[in-house]
This record gives sequence, structure tokens and C-alpha cells, in this order.
Amino acid sequence: MRFAVGVEYDGSAFQGWQRLTSHGSERPDPTVQAALEAALSRVANAPIASVCAGRTDAGVHGVAQVVHFDSPIARDPRGWMLGATANLPPEVCVRWCAPVRDDFHARFSARARRYCYTLVNRAVRPALGRQQLSWERLPLDAQAMHRAAQQLLGENDFSAFRSVQCQATHARRDLQRIQVEREGEHVRIRVQANAFLHHMVRNIVGSLLAVGRGERSEHWIAELLAGRDRTLAGPTAPPNGLVFLGPLYEAHWGLPQEVTLPADTDITFRP
Repeated sequence: MRFAVGVEYDGSAFQGWQRLTSHGSERPDPTVQAALEAALSRVANAPIASVCAGRTDAGVHGVAQVVHFDSPIARDPRGWMLGATANLPPEVCVRWCAPVRDDFHARFSARARRYCYTLVNRAVRPALGRQQLSWERLPLDAQAMHRAAQQLLGENDFSAFRSVQCQATHARRDLQRIQVEREGEHVRIRVQANAFLHHMVRNIVGSLLAVGRGERSEHWIAELLAGRDRTLAGPTAPPNGLVFLGPLYEAHWGLPQEVTLPADTDITFRP
């Protein structure tokens, strides 16, 4: 039987989502996937392998990472949720569990994925909440950042914003929504796309920060996109400010509302 679970995690203590292979007698660095699979395997009393909606890097957090797994034994969804959470480290929990059809795939069934990058914009670094916040000491023009970001909307080649380690077969992605707004001392960049390249969100943020500080014009973002040259774009923003909000699926899969597209949503909407 196949199940989908919603996983919340603080990525500070992990080397990203993906399970790492140990070499020789060395123990692999901790990953969220390895911790989750160990917990699920204890509940099932059998090995459990998992597939996630989107891998996150070291230090990146997750609000509603969606994962599917197949179980050789019968357990009710509440049992999976509570049993797995009881066997997970305090930085990880399973927020919900739902039975799904065998053709559901956490990665390939997703229609979109969403991230939010949050930073504190003030002269002094943050103390509270610092594990989920980045910091910029120079004043930022969030409105200029938002206007510049709109030039990234649509299906484009995002080579200028992919890391050299990216293993994707091509760099074309459909950036469906991007919003930059200030809430007091916090500046938040919310992004939604059909999928993301390695470091894509953090590289976009790094370039938008240059616009926000007044170091680059708003039109520079369009020039970067057209030029497809990563070496000309801004630096990669730190991982701790980035949170994977979760993927979005069509309603017929029967998943919780937080990861389901509203019935009247046009996924190609451009603000």
C-alpha cells in the first residue's frame, strides 16, 4: 500500500534532504531522508524507502515536504504519523499521513513547488529565529526587488541561476509567481515554479539583493536571464533563510489543502 506524508523539518542539523552513502567504515552525515526512512522502518518493522517532492540543500528547512512510500504491512495513517514522529529527532516531524493510489508519485505528480526566503534587514544580526533567517545589514528597496523579479516570470532558461553542480538535463523552468515584500524588518521573497534547479532560489535571491542595495539596476535581472552566464549573477544567498513551503497537487489525489491546488487556480497565472 502507498502512503503520502507531510514532513516538517529544521534543516540546520542536516546535510540536506537526500540520503548519503557511507564510504568504508565512516558514518554518513545526517540527512532528513535517512532519519525519516529509519523512523518509518521502525514503525513497519521492515525496510522503507521514500521519494520526496523536491530535494533541499544543507541548512534549508521544510514546512510541508511531501513524501511517498510503499509499505508491506497495514498501518492506519494516524499510526504512521505518530509512530514515525516518535522515532524522529526533534528537528523533524510527520504532520500528516494519507493513503494514496499506487500511481501517485511525490515528485512527478506535483504541479508546482513553493519556497520562501526570509531575511532580517537591519544593522544588527538577528538572535531570535536566526536558524530560519538570513541577514542583510544594508537598507534594501523591496519594491525595486519585486519589480526586478517580475522579469523572471514565465518559462525561461535559468542557466544564470543554476549551480555548477546542478545535474538537471536542461535549465528551462516555468517560474509561475515571485513576490518580494517587506514586513517591518523582514524582507520575504516567495517563489513558485513547476520545478527548481540546484541553488536556483538562492541564486535569484543573491542577485535581487544587489538590486535592493542599489548596486544594480532593475533591468540587470533581465540581462542576467538572457545572458545565461552564472558567473555574472549575484552570489548564492545563505541557506538558513530558505524554507520549502511544499509542492502543489491536483485535488483528485485527496491530499491536505495546504498541498492541493484550489479548484479555480490557473497554474499559468502571472501577477
